[in-house]
This record gives sequence, C-alpha cells and structure tokens, in this order.
Amino acid sequence: MITRRSFIGSTAALIAAGCARTTGAGSAATGRMPGSGRLPIGFSTLGSPKWDWLTTLDFAASHGFAAIELRGLLDQMDLTKRAEFQPGRLAQTKRELRDRSLVITDLGASASMHEVDPVKRDAQLAEGRRFIDLASALGVSFVRVFGNNYVAGVPREQMLDHIAKGLRELGEYARSRDVQVLIETHGDFTDSPTLLELMRRTDSPGVAILWDAHHTFVQSKESPETTVRALGKYIRHTHLKDSVAAGTDRRYVLTGAGEVPVGQQVEALVRFGYRGYYNFEWEKRWHPEIEEPEVAIGQFATVVSGYLRDAGVTG
Repeated sequence: MITRRSFIGSTAALIAAGCARTTGAGSAATGRMPGSGRLPIGFSTLGSPKWDWLTTLDFAASHGFAAIELRGLLDQMDLTKRAEFQPGRLAQTKRELRDRSLVITDLGASASMHEVDPVKRDAQLAEGRRFIDLASALGVSFVRVFGNNYVAGVPREQMLDHIAKGLRELGEYARSRDVQVLIETHGDFTDSPTLLELMRRTDSPGVAILWDAHHTFVQSKESPETTVRALGKYIRHTHLKDSVAAGTDRRYVLTGAGEVPVGQQVEALVRFGYRGYYNFEWEKRWHPEIEEPEVAIGQFATVVSGYLRDAGVTG
C-alpha cells in the first residue's frame, strides 16, 4: 500500500516511459494517439472539479499522463457550453493540448438511453449529438453515454430494444463525423451477458463499450478475465478505480489500497491486446469527502504505470 508520505516522496521521480500504442488514425493532439514518450494513462476531470482547464493540463503533463478525459469542467457539466470548446477558441485549445503532448481520450456525456418519455428521450439524444459534434470538432475519438436503468413496467426485451435503438441512432450520427459512441458499464448494465446482448441488438460499428472495471467487479461479481474475455473486442476505453466495502455501500480509496483487483484488470487488458487508455475515474465531484485530486490522481499515475510495466508495456 502506498501512503500519502511515500506518494509525495515518489511522484517527483516519475519516469514517463514510452509507449507506441495508438487508438486510431487522426490528430495526435486531440485524442487519437498517446502523447509522445508516455505510457497510455489518463484521468477524468470528474476527479478534479475545482481545477480549471490549464491547471488540469499542467498537472497531467507534469505527472506523466498521456491523456485526459473530459467529464465536466469546474461548475459546468455540459462541455458544449464551456468557453474552451467554442468554435472561436478551439484552435487555441488544441494548441494548449499539443504543447503539453496531451490528448483527449473521450467526452463524457450524461445522455441516458433508457428514457421512454418522448420529450425526455429527445433531450437525451440531442445531448448525445451535441457532444458528438464537439468531439468531431476537437478530433476526439469517443463520446460516452449510458444505457443506465431498467424502467419499471417495461419488459426487459422491450427495454433492451429501446436502448439499442438509441445507441444505433447516435452511432450512425457519430460515424459520419469520425466518432464512436461508447456505452459505459454502469447502472443496471454491468454484466457481460446483458452488454453482449445490447451490442448484438445495436449491431452498429458506430457503437462500442467503455469498460468501467470497478462496476463489473463490484456489482456483477465478474473477474477481470471473465469480463475482458466476453467484451474485449468491444472495449475501446476503460475506467479504473479502487474501493472497500462500507456497510451496504462502497468507499473509494487510493489505487491498490482497496479490494478491487486493478492490477489484474490492467493485466487482463494488456494480455487481450487492448490498445486504448487506462483511465482513472476518481469520483471527487460526487464524493467530496474522498482524497484530494493532487494526491489520488498523482498516486494513480505511479501505481498504474507500475502495473503496466509489470504486464510488459515498455517504451
């Protein structure tokens, strides 16, 4: 277990090991390939709700990260409303990323495909399209959405078809813009058999999976190897985090200090041949009581870089 003291003493000595992985063709500055000379690690801005844009970039670059994932910025969760991502500012935003050899892995939308009320459904799809348009303008490969929940009174088969239809619609919209839509393993959809069924019903090259490895392990009791074996061909991005049981709930803890086998999750992805990023989703925005981002995000870089090297990922 890495303590706060040992973390502070070690982060200054981080070595940004190289990795020649790619996630697809396109701009090296905005989400298509890892930053030069760094392992493919990133973190979500969900973990740093008080950091502005440049603070986020500078911390990432100085701690050996290759990428960031955008899930809100400061007090704004709708990225399409942030000044940094308006048309007249995009060139500067891309330059700020490029100057630090960073990429954006994906944009995290809140759009949920389970809504059955027509007005709410249209709003969810509209949000998805807005985020896809922004991703396309930035040159970012992926937009995350949710399946999210089963709706009371709606038969399971009908619910799965409804969610698949929404995913397919967004996937077709995204394909023409060189973007792919990712459904996160989240909410009621964290077990591999159901996710495989959703992928088959969706049947779209514009749709794949974001593996939140915490949820499949904690909620669905799947081993990392089981999940990756079942879903690996669909996984384009991943969220990693650790936790311990806290009564009937969970409490997030520093990476490697809890009960989630993050090292095995990394190893399973490497063995499968996964070519995306290993991304830290520290839920500080939703859980303000957990460790500060300066500690938790930097510690993740140290620990997961070690996991990757142990799994044979080298420069």
